[in-house]
Amino acid sequence: MAKFIPKRKPISAARIMVLGFAGLILLGALVLMLPISSAQNQFTPFLDALFTSTTATCVTGLVVRDTATYWSPFGHAVILLLIQIGGLGVITIAASFTMLAGKKLGLSQRSNMQEAVAAQKLGGIAGLTAFLVKTTLLVELLGAIALAPVFIRDFGLGKGIWMAVFTSISAFCNAGIDLMGTTAPYSSMTGYTADPLLNISLMALIIIGGLGFLTWDDIRTHKHHFRRYRMQSKVILTVSGILILAPALLFFFFEFTGLPLKERFFASLFQSVTTRTAGMNTVNLTQMSQSGQFLMILLMLVGGSPGSTAGGMKTTTFAVLLGCAWAVFRKRDSVQFFGRRIGQEVVATAATLLTMYLGLCVSAAMVISAIEGLPLLTCLFETASAIATVGLTLGITPSLGVVSKCILIVLMYLGRVGGLTLIYAALSDKKQLGKLPLDKLTVG
Repeated sequence: MAKFIPKRKPISAARIMVLGFAGLILLGALVLMLPISSAQNQFTPFLDALFTSTTATCVTGLVVRDTATYWSPFGHAVILLLIQIGGLGVITIAASFTMLAGKKLGLSQRSNMQEAVAAQKLGGIAGLTAFLVKTTLLVELLGAIALAPVFIRDFGLGKGIWMAVFTSISAFCNAGIDLMGTTAPYSSMTGYTADPLLNISLMALIIIGGLGFLTWDDIRTHKHHFRRYRMQSKVILTVSGILILAPALLFFFFEFTGLPLKERFFASLFQSVTTRTAGMNTVNLTQMSQSGQFLMILLMLVGGSPGSTAGGMKTTTFAVLLGCAWAVFRKRDSVQFFGRRIGQEVVATAATLLTMYLGLCVSAAMVISAIEGLPLLTCLFETASAIATVGLTLGITPSLGVVSKCILIVLMYLGRVGGLTLIYAALSDKKQLGKLPLDKLTVG
């Protein structure tokens, strides 16, 4: 009698993401440690290499070494490759190589892709994967072409083209890493506050990258017929629009009043766009008021949209939390958007995400503040930037100690793979079979 051999259970998407990103970060760190990766042809300390690999793979943008001056052209290429893989995601990259090899995606691969891009159904995943990879490369190419005149004008033909390609990919992937340190260390885009072409090109790349692949698919399929979009796409586009325009108006009237009108307009709009996980800045953030910096912290924590290159809690989470409050005010039994009802499990997940992000961000900031002797708001800005994979900084990251840098590394990793994803990967998949007795608890 043949022995029964149980089938091996496929690895879940959560575990693939957790292990895949960890493996990619470690591999990137080992390569960046090599002398060939540094401009001075010297070994890079492991912690600095690990931090750089993490910030690139997790498309964050916080750096402990100036990217332009410390790393060699080979190091820049490694960082750019990590940004591209991190932006698309390890599952998407693996599925793309499978399709390029002429093979069909298996059921487990399709299921993993569905979870990776936040698709609502399994059907058409292969076509969606091909569409998002092609669209990514096309948008990055168009972005590089748009940025090339600016960088060629300032840095020459060869270097200008390379900087345009690097910046386009970094902006689309919401990474925030740039090569502008040759003009001034850690300067980001502060020399281009009033440049219309650079501002518009970067904002377009950041917004497109942060909308989410399913929203692209809706726009491609239904064009300007907004009513035909998925409810999720409608929420994403509405909330994204509000979170761009409202902060831009606040920055314009209260924050950058000392700038000429043209610079004031672009500075306000760019900082509003980039704050939700892009990480590039066109003004000196240390000169902003504490109110302005705190508003940026809130925007960073919200982040981009699900299934995109952006991080943060996501625009849909923010929408659900606001919708939940509105439902309570109106004494409704459910959250509603565009004539559709949202399940209670979605509301519970949104509340959990808010609790996790606030808890991790605030507790990490308190620890760093205590260790480094820095103001809490400054540390809170840095930890929010790390866990939301933004990359904006008030300039303290390079000078932090070992423990503080390790905390930021962990936050960047958690922000990219997702805290809930890490928990799902660690815990068993057993579902609750029964329910406990219902009772009442007074809140508020």
